[in-house]
Amino acid sequence: MAGSGQIRQLRRRIRSVKSTQKITRAMEMIAASRILRAQRLAIEARPYAEQITEIIKGLAVSNEAKGHPLLAEHASANQVGVVVISADRGLAGAYNSNVLKRAEAVIAEEEQAGSSVRLFVVGRKAQGYFTFRGRKPERVWTGVSDAPTYAAAEEVGELVISRYGDLDLDRVWLVYTDFRSMLTQTPTAMKLLPVDPKEFEGGSELPPEFLFEPGPSEILSLLIPRYIEAKVFHAMLESSASEHASRQRAMKSATDNAEDVITYLSRVMNQARQDQITTEISEIVGGAEALAAG
Repeated sequence: MAGSGQIRQLRRRIRSVKSTQKITRAMEMIAASRILRAQRLAIEARPYAEQITEIIKGLAVSNEAKGHPLLAEHASANQVGVVVISADRGLAGAYNSNVLKRAEAVIAEEEQAGSSVRLFVVGRKAQGYFTFRGRKPERVWTGVSDAPTYAAAEEVGELVISRYGDLDLDRVWLVYTDFRSMLTQTPTAMKLLPVDPKEFEGGSELPPEFLFEPGPSEILSLLIPRYIEAKVFHAMLESSASEHASRQRAMKSATDNAEDVITYLSRVMNQARQDQITTEISEIVGGAEALAAG
């Protein structure tokens, strides 16, 4: 027989699930709004990166790019840097685990080739993951995954460029999540340094009206680092949009599951109440019959 205690317990569980559902629905709406902001930032940053690329392509046609230290591969590849972009927070489905698996694959491939890997991570999730596994990152950036800034990308870019220029790193990988659509986000590994000269092929020589001050080589030395920083910023924005899209899906799934749980618990509670009513009626009828017989 279902007692009043069981019914009270079911009511508490239903209230608890409804409270959780309100939270997940709010998080879903917040994530949806932040996706649009991340996409807008990516679109706004695109002309800057495209213009830098076109100018470098023009200088490359004039053979100004040949021999630049950031385009030249080192004689050895013993020291490899891996920049991993993750999230500061969880509750984003498989977003963090997928990008960390991709980073692990890059690390394993480099170590099998005999290289020593040094980690630079963005986000607390990557920091905790690698630290727990005995791979303490050399540098960690937190508080930027939710709303990336160019200043943060510039800091990451300047560090790896400096390490590469000092021969402290022989190659640098950038591991992030590429935002394809609201339903598709792909963990991606891109070689950040040295810059592949093929990226600057297909350009046209700059018109003779262009006057360089300072000279083309000095301008190139300024632009290529900005090009690398723009790539890091783009990866951060793509990762941010991917994180919010994954969180929106995860929270929508949690909200839908909460609704199913509420429906189930309500059905169980109604059945318990019906059993209690039926039992009470039976007791009343039985008592009345006993009194009548007496």
